[in-house]
Amino acid sequence: MHKGNRGAMRIGIDFGTSYSAAGALVDGQLELIRFGAEQQFRTTVFFPLHLPGAADFELTPRLEAEAMQLVADSRREQNLAAARALAARQLALAQPANRRDDALAMVPRVITRSDEELRREAIKVVRRRWSSEQAVLAVDAGVDLQNALYGDEAIDAFIDSGSGHLVVSPKSMLGFRLHGSARKTLLGIATHILGHIRTTASEQLGTQVRSAVLGRPVQFRSSMGDAGGLQAIEILTDAAHAAGFSAVEFLEEPAAAALGFHRGAPAQRRTLVVDIGGGTTDVAVADVGGPAATPKILHSWGLPQGGTDVDIELSMRRFMPLFGKGCTPTAVHHFYEAAAVHDLQRQSSFKRSNFENVEAPFDARLAKLQELGNTIQLNRAVEQSKIHLSGNDSTRVGLDYIEPGLEASLARAALDDAASRFLSALGTLLETVKGELDLQPETVYLTGGMSRAPYVQDAVTGLFPDAEAVMGNASLGVVSGLAIAAATASTATRPAHESAG
Repeated sequence: MHKGNRGAMRIGIDFGTSYSAAGALVDGQLELIRFGAEQQFRTTVFFPLHLPGAADFELTPRLEAEAMQLVADSRREQNLAAARALAARQLALAQPANRRDDALAMVPRVITRSDEELRREAIKVVRRRWSSEQAVLAVDAGVDLQNALYGDEAIDAFIDSGSGHLVVSPKSMLGFRLHGSARKTLLGIATHILGHIRTTASEQLGTQVRSAVLGRPVQFRSSMGDAGGLQAIEILTDAAHAAGFSAVEFLEEPAAAALGFHRGAPAQRRTLVVDIGGGTTDVAVADVGGPAATPKILHSWGLPQGGTDVDIELSMRRFMPLFGKGCTPTAVHHFYEAAAVHDLQRQSSFKRSNFENVEAPFDARLAKLQELGNTIQLNRAVEQSKIHLSGNDSTRVGLDYIEPGLEASLARAALDDAASRFLSALGTLLETVKGELDLQPETVYLTGGMSRAPYVQDAVTGLFPDAEAVMGNASLGVVSGLAIAAATASTATRPAHESAG
């Protein structure tokens, strides 16, 4: 809604792993930015790239050489398999008569394909690789980046279009070692997301928004330790400036959540703030409420795990067996690459893999999963299963886009199993927090998307049974505090870290 020129205004931005939101204080009242009809959007962006189609594929000398190498590799593997089968048959025939039939039954059956069949399959693989290369070249060239779509609309458009490029949860990659042009690509994606937020906020607030306070986890997901966190901040800072922000500051997410909770708390209480999102878990202890302008943040802790870790575990343990995990010799990393939809490099690696020698029906299922949009559809189904099983005993998920009639059937125990590793890490973190506090909290305040899960609530409140449990707004607890922080004239007036007490 256009509201006239309000002059300079800062907004708070919760750039989340799973969802993002923004808000501002207007005349002392919190105003959340609306993205369409919603107060947040899934942190996913789709670039509708115009790529060469199948009719444009040409078997150039380079691609012909790749195909011939694949034929040679397949022929060699076929010969080795035949030799192994022959050796196994000879060993079986040498068994005593009473064990010979059973031994012969265990001899693997080798399917021999002609050179022409091997060549046809090789050309299919080369064509898939060529298509992936075209997508990478288009992204690097910046094709159609201005026509990007965001959130669930992005996912639907990607699945429906049969082309383009979808990036899920770019925040998850900010702290990882980025090879080649990956950093440039990730910077461009973060720039477009922050630009989308800035222009949407400017239109709603009736003024050009040029300044923001961004939330950040206590500890980023990273493969490089502290250096990964520094890299993440550098990329986000550069992206914010490229998106049109002239000034950007950062506030730890549990401190922001404490600030949002502080505003409505009449009396000061020692409070444990637990913010559990899609990618990270952040904890802070603070004196919250009462007449002070801001809460007093005493200490904070971080865990680079969250809801997406439960999604991947559920996918690996209950969905990937339908694609051959645990019942074929296929390397486990292929299934993880398929499940990790937030990781561009792993998704690219999965789509380049060759599953022709995997036994039926898993070969066809894996090939179908490699098709554009299908790992995203599977991830969506996994996430919906997780949410459904949080309050129900069982669920059934149809996978007809992989194979007609294919279905996953899950009981509540499947979710308990998938969540066990995350809950163990969460319990260890909270035990550390509890042991480092001289005074135990009077209140436990929970926020973040995963705080909706009953098993997460039980894990937190079970360790602090004497504290009053307060359930904050799972989606907007952090962004509310960031909006309040953004309305403060100087970062000096915002919560400062002190030692735990």
